[in-house]
Amino acid sequence: MRWLNLSLLILYPIAWGAPLMRAGLLPLFGLSEISVYSGLQALWAKDIALALVVTVFALFAPYLKTIGLALVQFGMLAPRALPALTILGKLAMADVFMIAVYITLAKGIGVGRIETAWGLYLFTGCIVASLLISLATRAKPKIVAPEETKSNVRQN
Repeated sequence: MRWLNLSLLILYPIAWGAPLMRAGLLPLFGLSEISVYSGLQALWAKDIALALVVTVFALFAPYLKTIGLALVQFGMLAPRALPALTILGKLAMADVFMIAVYITLAKGIGVGRIETAWGLYLFTGCIVASLLISLATRAKPKIVAPEETKSNVRQN
């Protein structure tokens, strides 16, 4: 489980650069690919405050949660940190919701055309995998650090 969690540290940046959707104004014109990175770049140019919030939710929250969970899984961080990591996980889910709202709004307007791309599935998969890994880690009764195991063996 911990190696799967560590793989997210590689998959998240790939998902952020992958095309989430293709959008175009009219069916006759080509579609522009939109990724988390390109969306953030456009947002930084228009609304810095909103861009900062989205950057925290889309990039920092899931990455910090993954690092924190890895530290807990490898016994380098106390399991009492899991509630804080749960909060980070909930913040990370906000970006998936925002993408769904954007797609729904754009399709509802009917002026342009939006197609989902493979990056949306990869990004959503990373978030869902992170959630499942968190739940599996939380369900374990106690995470034993390597030092504790050695000392218990010596005492017995």
